[in-house]
Amino acid sequence: MRPTGLKTKIFLDSGDPNETKETIHLLGFLDGQTTNPSLIAKNPSAQGKKFTKDEIASFYKGVITEINSLIPNGSISIEVYADKNSTVENLCEEGRKMFSWIPNAHIKYPIIKAGLEAAQRSVKEGIRVNMTLCFTEEQAAAVYSATTGAKDAYVSPFAGRLDDKGLNGMDLIKNIIKTYKNGDGHTKVLAASIRNMDHFMCSIAMSADIITAPFKILKEWAEKGLQIPGPDYIYPKGNLQEILYQEIALNKPWQEYNISHEMTDAGLGKFANDWNNLIK
Repeated sequence: MRPTGLKTKIFLDSGDPNETKETIHLLGFLDGQTTNPSLIAKNPSAQGKKFTKDEIASFYKGVITEINSLIPNGSISIEVYADKNSTVENLCEEGRKMFSWIPNAHIKYPIIKAGLEAAQRSVKEGIRVNMTLCFTEEQAAAVYSATTGAKDAYVSPFAGRLDDKGLNGMDLIKNIIKTYKNGDGHTKVLAASIRNMDHFMCSIAMSADIITAPFKILKEWAEKGLQIPGPDYIYPKGNLQEILYQEIALNKPWQEYNISHEMTDAGLGKFANDWNNLIK
């Protein structure tokens, strides 16, 4: 069951409902799940197969529906297909369709110009959004601005991928949490790209609103007795370079923030390639 004093919501990062079942068994609870094209491509039922566009959409919907049956009261993030040529209209159309699949969906859009405009439109239509591939505070500020008026929007900073570049990805999460304290709370910080127990424990210690972690991390946490970091917890950052906090105002139009980042572009390309590799 949920540990006493745990305020952070715990999500599974997976496209496999079998992992959802096992996680619930191990933890005794699960607050939600995040999916993306790469995770759906790793689903055992998709391995070695090719689909038409209609078939892969139906397959994704089936996976999401099954996950929803396991955690009907939790948030489930569904990612639209997006690449550098995607238009706002394309993203919004797919977002509306996916949002209709289940009652507790969050639609994932990338933090690119078309994605932010799609998010702004979606929020006005009552669609919950999760803005993904976040690598800077300015991107997070743009998300906050674009989702103004939302009841429950998420931003997903990717810690592990920044670590891969020699930067302390946990600093980004900490900095966004600090920046968002100046706001009204309509956008929640979802710590993503969690690679190890240090990432996981640090996210709890920082009071991230949500953590999404792969099955192996949640299994390890269960095996350690669902430990919660104490007040003396110190994150072992090693030789990772510090990401300095910037004072960024949250009250500008999202178009005025610098949202470009090479890692967002690279992540967008990877998700698109993994999805396209499933299609005949």
